[in-house]
Order: sequence, then structure tokens, then C-alpha cells
Amino acid sequence: MTFQAYIDNIHTKTGKTPEDFLKAAKAKGMVGPDVKVMEIVKWLKGEYGLGHGHAMAIVLTFRNAGAIPPAPSKKK
Repeated sequence: MTFQAYIDNIHTKTGKTPEDFLKAAKAKGMVGPDVKVMEIVKWLKGEYGLGHGHAMAIVLTFRNAGAIPPAPSKKK
């Protein structure tokens, strides 16, 4: 499944775009440098009934918008 297919499925299920989720997240204080990804995932699952993969797709859109910091790099 492509990333766009995830976004399309989320829109079909919820009627919301990534921008809508970002607005809602901002209103709930769910964006910023101190917010944990799993807090966002839990919120998306609980409030919107998204599965883990779909919630992570929304998290990626938040990252791409600069609303949350990039994932930490894994150093060996």
C-alpha cells in the first residue's frame, strides 16, 4: 500500500484530511518538540478509530509539516 493510499483510506474512514488532523492536534496541544509519537498515536486510535499504521501515517504528515521533530537517528 502506498503512502497516498493510507491517506486516502483515512479520509474515507474519517472524512478528515491530514490538515484537519493537524488542526485538531494543535487544539489539543498534541504538537511540539516535547510530544511523544505514541501519545499522538494513542489519541488518533482512541478518538478516530485509526489503526496503528494509519495513525503513523498521520504522524509522518505532522513531521513533514514541522509540527513535531524528526525521528531520532539510530546510531550504532
